[in-house]
Amino acid sequence: MKQLYLFLTLLCGFTINAQDIIVNKKNNDLKLSSLPYYNYGKGLGVTSPDSIFQFNIRFRIQNRLTYFENEGQGGFYEAQVRRLRLRFDGFVGNPKFLYVIQISFGAGDVGSEKPGENLNVIRDAMVYYKPNKNWQFGFGVTKLPGTRQTVNSSGALQLSDRSINNFKFGIDRDFGFHMANLNEFKDKFSYNFKGAVTLGEGRNWTTNSTNSNLKDNNGVSLTGKVELLPLGTFKKDGHYFEGDILREPKPKLMVSGAYNINQKARKTLGQTGDFLYETRDISALLLDVIAKYDGWSAMAAYMNRRANNPVTINPNDAALQSAIFTGYGMDYQLSYCFPSKYEFIGRYSIQKVDYEIEAFSPNTNQFTFGVNKYVWEHALKLQAEFASEKQTFMNNSTKNNYYVRFQIEIGI
Repeated sequence: MKQLYLFLTLLCGFTINAQDIIVNKKNNDLKLSSLPYYNYGKGLGVTSPDSIFQFNIRFRIQNRLTYFENEGQGGFYEAQVRRLRLRFDGFVGNPKFLYVIQISFGAGDVGSEKPGENLNVIRDAMVYYKPNKNWQFGFGVTKLPGTRQTVNSSGALQLSDRSINNFKFGIDRDFGFHMANLNEFKDKFSYNFKGAVTLGEGRNWTTNSTNSNLKDNNGVSLTGKVELLPLGTFKKDGHYFEGDILREPKPKLMVSGAYNINQKARKTLGQTGDFLYETRDISALLLDVIAKYDGWSAMAAYMNRRANNPVTINPNDAALQSAIFTGYGMDYQLSYCFPSKYEFIGRYSIQKVDYEIEAFSPNTNQFTFGVNKYVWEHALKLQAEFASEKQTFMNNSTKNNYYVRFQIEIGI
């Protein structure tokens, strides 16, 4: 009871008045390029009476049920809390000094515990300095400026997961310095520059490794990105969420390109994946385009990853090998959202691996069709989808798989 009384006393020590709300909207809109979370509202927050600090809390849940049918295997069901996340943000001392924290609890987010590795509970832990509306500088762990779909929050996707190419070729979260220069205007040509200098090891990384050959490397990851919006910004930052749920009254377009070089990378997917037996320099090129108008939304993306000699061999056992996932992929996505907030979506993905790693991974084509009902925009939605996948292996044999899925998303 004493702890509860103390908590209530502290909570009552904060007041939310009209002046505080103005501070929130004017100075702490958290329009941070590396943190494009979808916000229907402002979450639940408090600001101290003297406006010295602000604390906001948000959550979101994705519950799903899936039936899989993989060729050569019996069909099976899978039910899980795919994502369960808490996000905290605000400022301390001055609205120019911001913080963002996001932690995850779902099994699909955290993953299984592995020797020598940390659980992936921390997704974002950033301190930002935002001197004005154009510039922002951050230090900590968050997403690198990759493709539009990778950067977008998973809560703002039209389908239940990102494409197979974003999973295999995308650049993920990483620890280091992040910056952005934003020049966005409503109906005029707009452009953004983004960059990051990071460790290249991914999130929740430690120096511990099961392979002594990979310890204490001196690699660094460099990322640069350019975004062009020739027709001006989208409605309510619509380039940060999929689907034209707001039914743009004028055509809107964004074209972007990013490049990443990860020196002395230790993992098969750059910032993620299994450990390699030797470090490698890895480069990634990421191009995409998104357009919206009157309920229609179209997206396309091209991704590739390159590395010299991508196959690494265990020095103690030549039969054990680990390969960087090199090759390229293309995604095409088209949707229409009715005024009733029902939406139809189709996505086609092509994934081609380099000949050097054909023994490790097949070429894959996947088609996905989905139907959504937006109850409260992306903050509360019902999703149903069907996906069919064809894998082609090195010996020209093929395998056909499919799944049917239902998912509910809710958040604030």
